Amino acid sequence: MFPDRLLKARGLTLVELVITMTLLAIISVVSALALRDPIRAYADTNRRAEIADLADTALRRIARDVRLALPNSLRVTGAGPVYLELLLTRNGGRYRSQRDASSSGNVLDFTTADSAFDTLGPLFAATGQTVTAGDVLVVHNLFAAATVTSANAYTYNQAAWGCTAATSFSANCNTARISSTGAGALANETLIGFDTRQFPLASPGNRFHVVSGAVTYACVAGAVDTAGNGTGTLVRVSGYTISLTQPAGTYPGTSSSSLLAGNVTACEITYDAAVAQGRGLVTLRIAITRGNETVNLHHAVHVLNLP
Repeated sequence: MFPDRLLKARGLTLVELVITMTLLAIISVVSALALRDPIRAYADTNRRAEIADLADTALRRIARDVRLALPNSLRVTGAGPVYLELLLTRNGGRYRSQRDASSSGNVLDFTTADSAFDTLGPLFAATGQTVTAGDVLVVHNLFAAATVTSANAYTYNQAAWGCTAATSFSANCNTARISSTGAGALANETLIGFDTRQFPLASPGNRFHVVSGAVTYACVAGAVDTAGNGTGTLVRVSGYTISLTQPAGTYPGTSSSSLLAGNVTACEITYDAAVAQGRGLVTLRIAITRGNETVNLHHAVHVLNLP
């Protein structure tokens, strides 16, 4: 009986094994074809979302600084690369132009050299807004072009325009280095001390601004490489020395830069100052390419230019 059982028990034949493997291969191919498009669509969607978010974040970062720019300090040069420069305000408010009924209060004097004034209301003290020694006080800024030296904060601390601490008055100098802050003569006011300066022009609204420094956005568009990725960059540069001549790639003094976006294949920045209306308009466009797929984003930012 035992040998008979061995004769009846048998495995798969070679033909059956080949048929089974063929069927499994067909099923695998069909499954792969069925899953290929959904997987590819997911990867494409994910890539589009990433580059769209990258472009959107970069434009919003520029827009934030543009809104904080000193009035009439924006300037744009170049088409490829393109450079947007601005003077970034840290704080601001209104200076006291008259004493109160009891003859109290430190006013900002425009008839002679002065070195301190009280603000109307306290300065904001939120994170990033605290005024410190070395910040730049600006009163009545009207221009940013390198061809205009009066009422132009870009002449700050430059001897050629009589705008250093050694000169107490110059028609070309509407800035001064802040030396200290303290309590004002009256409650809820701040005393701002600065290097002795006679400002040439008073602000129609008694406004002053505190500038922390200059900022440049440098956008260099690049070609698409063999992998289908853009090779350009969008960079934010800060910490360099303020100069009447707009820097374009080379920055005076010591600067620091941070990459906002890579894979840039196109960028446009235009600025309409609209001086008569007191409201400028910055228009931004950036194109980012990855995997031979490009996302174009446009953004417009209104700028308040009332001095």
